[in-house]
Amino acid sequence: MKRIFPFVLLLLAAGCLHAQPTLATRAEQEYFKTLSELTNSLLKQQNNDKKDPDYGGILDPENDIYYSRAAEAVYPFTVMYRYTQDQKYRDAAINVGEWLIRQQQPTGEWIENPWEWTGTTADQLMMMAAAYPTLKEHLNKSARERWEQSMRAAGMYLVEKMEPDFASINYVPTSAGTMAMLWQNVAREDVFLEKARTLAWQTIAKMDEDQFIHGEAARVHGVKYGVDLGYQMDMSLWGLTLYARITEDKEAESYARKSLAKVVHFVYPNGLIDSSWGARSYKWTGYGTKTADGSQILFALFADEDPAYQTAALRNLEYLRSAVKNGLIGYGRDVWAFASKTGQPNLYPTFARAKNLALALEYGKHQSGDPVPLPADKGDWVRFFPTVKVGVIRKGDWMTTISAYDYHDYTNWGGGKYTHFPRGGAMLNLWLEDFGMLTTASQTQYHRGEEIHMPPIEDTVIALTPRIEFHSENGYFTNLYETKAKISMDETSSGVTTEVIGELCDQEYNPGGVAYRYNYTIGDRTAGKRVTLRYHDRTPDVQLVEPVVLNEGVEVEKVDERTVRIRSPKRNVLFRIKEGDVQLQVGENTKDYWYPFPGLRCYPIVLKVAPPAEGFERVIHYEFEAE
Repeated sequence: MKRIFPFVLLLLAAGCLHAQPTLATRAEQEYFKTLSELTNSLLKQQNNDKKDPDYGGILDPENDIYYSRAAEAVYPFTVMYRYTQDQKYRDAAINVGEWLIRQQQPTGEWIENPWEWTGTTADQLMMMAAAYPTLKEHLNKSARERWEQSMRAAGMYLVEKMEPDFASINYVPTSAGTMAMLWQNVAREDVFLEKARTLAWQTIAKMDEDQFIHGEAARVHGVKYGVDLGYQMDMSLWGLTLYARITEDKEAESYARKSLAKVVHFVYPNGLIDSSWGARSYKWTGYGTKTADGSQILFALFADEDPAYQTAALRNLEYLRSAVKNGLIGYGRDVWAFASKTGQPNLYPTFARAKNLALALEYGKHQSGDPVPLPADKGDWVRFFPTVKVGVIRKGDWMTTISAYDYHDYTNWGGGKYTHFPRGGAMLNLWLEDFGMLTTASQTQYHRGEEIHMPPIEDTVIALTPRIEFHSENGYFTNLYETKAKISMDETSSGVTTEVIGELCDQEYNPGGVAYRYNYTIGDRTAGKRVTLRYHDRTPDVQLVEPVVLNEGVEVEKVDERTVRIRSPKRNVLFRIKEGDVQLQVGENTKDYWYPFPGLRCYPIVLKVAPPAEGFERVIHYEFEAE
């Protein structure tokens, strides 16, 4: 069969695959440092009882089951062996690989227990194929045949099953990378290369004009829609790039490159990646998406083209480390495993991020020398993405994301898990120099989109997203459920202004009789919000909610009826009401202002607004002023 595109025999530095590598750059050293911590925690969870049917499997400390996906640790263990020559890692890799083979279904797939989902066969197969060139010389002939037969069977399953109609879009480019790696390292049949190319270009077809990839949420007439930046950065773009590098598909690689150049603007100076606005933000952790792999491999693949990408990878790694305790990665920075059944997080982010760091070590284009600034470090700019109605602003000492992303699940195909991401022109994450995150975002209502990944929460949790809201006999209404908001951004000599116009809506996206207009102004030292409420059919009591992130050492004090002082170890902020008749409430129900995703806690500032005695409008203007 004639091949339809050129190929290369080796990927990047794979020609040195059997030599013990060195840690020549700071990036390699930092990746290895965290990889060591994560893999050693995974070693502690591995079953070493040779008489046990689950010998070699890795036990989840939260749910007390052997996840089939945890066997992806085969590759992180292998990379640790390559760098240390410590046989315990080699043996752990072989044992977990053998365990995984025993779990394989007769038709080649692996079931992602405790569900019946089989799309993660792509992830497991990639890790086996990546590990195999190192491990095969330590396997006897029958074991090599067993591994190769297993990988071929999994590859054929993906050839037959994987496509956008089968899975969320991130699985499609991941499978493209998997097929290419399987061909390169194990099985050189053309069918795998052809499938890789098909999957890669099916991914590219789902890119819009701003290079966001659609297909992460619900289906309509069988077609998936919805953008999620976390999955795009943590999975899709590096899978597409890995495929392109192996197969020398330069055109496909250019699409990934253009997308990366845009999404890097969502990396904050402290390393947080803002995917809070995405359709699957119910998994958003701040360091990425809980069940995805991570962005270090993506940034590392392009670090030679722009060293700022390496800076992004290292900053995000630092944020990730804030969510690590005892070698396990938790929900987020300040809520490590709160509400977990056992007080321990499940293993998913630990083996997934280990896999990502191992890939970054092996395939990254690591740069030496002093770090290059991120876009987020470089002063004043605005990036507005009209296809998703999301803007990122860097002005003076501030950085923020404002989102009117208008995706919604038309038929409730997702059973509510794609309903509660913040939108409606909300100002989501707001970062201040020498303070850190001042505000953040969460689901509007807590929904366990995937049960083993999201803890059961019986107590009250209150959304962390700044918002406008009211309750009435008809239900709960907020800008965060407005899918038709109009948004515009402008740069002026004094700052950046944003206007958002919409209706306060319920979770069915039905308006409740009160319209709103947000006018945001970001200057060098102030972040201001002017809210205009128009009571056109109802006159409820409305409140404006501004939860302040409780970074370490932050204290909030009500100074008077118009002023709140927010203290932090390095910098203080004044919250001032500039205009409008409101009742200022500070600190009520503080214990309920936390979310497992993004794993942060907040302190509430609430402005209570009574309807006008005359007329139909109320105007409230307030601002955060950095001292």
